[in-house]
Amino acid sequence: MKTVLIVDDSRIMRTIVKDYFSELDIPCRFIEAEDGINAMEQLRKYPADLVLLDWNMPRLTGIDFLKEVRAIEKFKNLPIIMVTSEAARYNIIEALKAGATDYIPKPINEKLFKSKLTKILNLNK
Repeated sequence: MKTVLIVDDSRIMRTIVKDYFSELDIPCRFIEAEDGINAMEQLRKYPADLVLLDWNMPRLTGIDFLKEVRAIEKFKNLPIIMVTSEAARYNIIEALKAGATDYIPKPINEKLFKSKLTKILNLNK
């Protein structure tokens, strides 16, 4: 079973992401965080197989969280997908340069979500 850290300041959005997983029949244990600081605390406590990360959050933004995580050796290869409404080309480029594994714009397209997660989690579904 995969452990997925969902980082978004919107509880509704975190629920939507979990619902996509259940519709895709991907068995996961979910850890949730409402900002980057809480996400860092969760990541240190619970090793995750994947992080789904919003950009705009209070206290520590997604992009700043991403940079901090990539600076920690044991998290250098952790798959981190930005799931955000910041969909301008320069945002995508900035996130990928900062170490994002992939990028999914909001509102989430279910087909795109499934294909990216299947690739990253190496699922054969």
